[in-house]
Amino acid sequence: MNINDIKAQLVRQATIFTTGGIRPTHGLLESWIGFVGWSLPEEQRPKEFQPLATLFIKELPFVPESLQSIELLTVFIHEEIFQHLIEDDLSRFFDIRAYTSLEGLVQRNWQHDHIRAFPLTPKLIVNDYPAWDGGGIPCDVEDEILRLENDEELDYFDDIVEEIYAVHKIGGYPAFCQSGHDFGEDYPFVLQIASDEKAYFNIVDNGNFYFFFNPILKEWRVHCDFY
Repeated sequence: MNINDIKAQLVRQATIFTTGGIRPTHGLLESWIGFVGWSLPEEQRPKEFQPLATLFIKELPFVPESLQSIELLTVFIHEEIFQHLIEDDLSRFFDIRAYTSLEGLVQRNWQHDHIRAFPLTPKLIVNDYPAWDGGGIPCDVEDEILRLENDEELDYFDDIVEEIYAVHKIGGYPAFCQSGHDFGEDYPFVLQIASDEKAYFNIVDNGNFYFFFNPILKEWRVHCDFY
């Protein structure tokens, strides 16, 4: 197995998001950080939760398989989460609403009290790679990388990794700050919400929230780490 073989096995596509830089429309298919703009008529803003993100899945350039039946995700975050960040699973501190259709949605103006709300612009990337200790490298590939590092002075980050995207992202790999966390193959990684300087959103010290989803059980798991 050579470097090109390793890269071909590891590389993934993803949709990343750029914060701001465009005039907001508040229309359908416009994603946001710090703002939830749509719900069903009977749904209310959950008490003690803040609106964190509106993420339209429909028509994104890349969507992981486990999210392909979903057209919109809205994410609310509990105000007490920052007292519990060392817990392995933070899903109880999130209210994540998944919509399989955009029909019947009504506009809302639910904005986070402290985050600056900005629209998000999606972009396809085709060169996302796992962090070395993030749990995304198969054992046989990891063994081969270690052999090449030993025998041929290969450096994983210089010679294989093209980019690790520590930004708002759907698909690809979690951009772990510390050693990775895995909820098993039934809960694949699907989404990352990152610290965002422009939105005044900082998770302790440039940390990230990582979202894992079981499409059969419709259950979420959420992990966090930071520097």
